[in-house]
Amino acid sequence: MVGAPPSYRGHRYPVEVISHCVWLHFRFPLSFREVEELMLQRGVIVSHETVRRWCLKFGQAYANALRRRRPRPGDKWHLDEVFIKINGEQKYLWRAVDQDGNVLDILVQDRRDTAAARRFFRRLMTKTGGVPRVVVTDKLRSYGAAHREVMPSVEHRSHKGLNNRAENSHQPTRQRERAMKGFGSVGGAQRFLSAFSGISPRFRPRRHLMTASEHRAEMTIRFTIWEQITGVTGRPTAA
Repeated sequence: MVGAPPSYRGHRYPVEVISHCVWLHFRFPLSFREVEELMLQRGVIVSHETVRRWCLKFGQAYANALRRRRPRPGDKWHLDEVFIKINGEQKYLWRAVDQDGNVLDILVQDRRDTAAARRFFRRLMTKTGGVPRVVVTDKLRSYGAAHREVMPSVEHRSHKGLNNRAENSHQPTRQRERAMKGFGSVGGAQRFLSAFSGISPRFRPRRHLMTASEHRAEMTIRFTIWEQITGVTGRPTAA
């Protein structure tokens, strides 16, 4: 069932401005101040602090609505983990994607041991509402131990070369991490990356597999869905 757009009651800016600022921040490696500058160029005066509040309030709601519009995830899950620096400390970002590259979930954790892998497996099963046919991971032993405990009936393929899909999915996150000069807290990183992984990939179809006309048609569909889930009733067309 498709949910209703979020409520904008009490906000003096129209939904077109709010949703566009949130889209700019999560789609491109732009700071809140850079979004403020881009909006000023368009004649819209809004402070970077207001943009920050909008992203915190609406970013996750938009991401959740987009996820509800996706087809059911594939039956082959690719899992991977990378370290990220948060306030100078090393943490681990766990990520799962299906065979089509759709991000299933991300989770920031302190460790990459069996307990962390087990927690991520269980979270994935809850989020997706099922189990996959195959799980593909790298050679980290924690995956094998957690797999035997949480989903022993699922085939587990452990091989470095098979997991490029999950590893490649980290690249946009790395780009944002550099642009933001790292994350300030575990909670802040989890909030941003959860919304980011739900919004940004929706506007990055596999362009190299499309002709220009196919890409324009696909993006038109995706922008229409964005308008629907954010509550925008119409978008001006270019002259």
